[in-house]
Amino acid sequence: MELLPISTPHCRIERDGHVLTVTMNRPEARNALSADMLVGMASAWAYASAEPGIRVAILTGAEGTFCSGADLKAMGRPSSDPEVQARAARIPNYHWKGLLREDLPAKPVICAVEGYAVAGGTELLVGTDLRIVAESATLGLFEAKRALFPMGGSAVRLPRQIPYCHAMDLLLTGRAVTAAEALSMGLVNRVVPDGQALATARELAEDVAASGPLAVQAILRTYRDTQGMPEPEALKVSDELGWPVIGSEDAKEGTLAFREKRPPVYRGR
Repeated sequence: MELLPISTPHCRIERDGHVLTVTMNRPEARNALSADMLVGMASAWAYASAEPGIRVAILTGAEGTFCSGADLKAMGRPSSDPEVQARAARIPNYHWKGLLREDLPAKPVICAVEGYAVAGGTELLVGTDLRIVAESATLGLFEAKRALFPMGGSAVRLPRQIPYCHAMDLLLTGRAVTAAEALSMGLVNRVVPDGQALATARELAEDVAASGPLAVQAILRTYRDTQGMPEPEALKVSDELGWPVIGSEDAKEGTLAFREKRPPVYRGR
């Protein structure tokens, strides 16, 4: 794995072939969000979008914890690293970008959760596309219990992703949720033994990376761009994004590889 120079002290960003791994790296604070971490994450998502060779990203936390939410003091202070400070000045709204609230990456993001993923940690999970969670993990949106508001977007996103009554249960009570309950609600894709979330996420990432990158990105964009549209309008957007994929070199390669009974070699064109 190659450690990328866009990493920060609180955010390790590594590349392994087509897969980008972003690790929240503040274990002494249960990976609570800091300005330094958010700058690194915003940089990672921009890199994932811009780099053609990246097909999927993984978000995880260091040393057995995903993220315990926002450290309000740390988020309000600039990074102690001058280079990270300078980068923060060049990234408008880096807090929202890092939190996957705006300018979402063009490639899918998988989260690999161990331990606590509460408050801002669950908000990050809600911003990802595929979700692997260890069996003893704890999730929850605690903001209302503390008279706060989930500013990462969960008040909007969660009722669109899971049944309304489950979403309101999580948002209004601010209670903790087990991995098994999150799975039963449809909030996560898979629950795995403790210590296996990242390994399972990497297997899933390889499956995504083996698919045609143009197709994957067009599917993701179609979903995002058609939210709230009537079906006829949404289908027009779907066609606009889908037909170029159907006519791509990758589509021809996929058909040829199927006929020749071999793995396809996709080039993103």
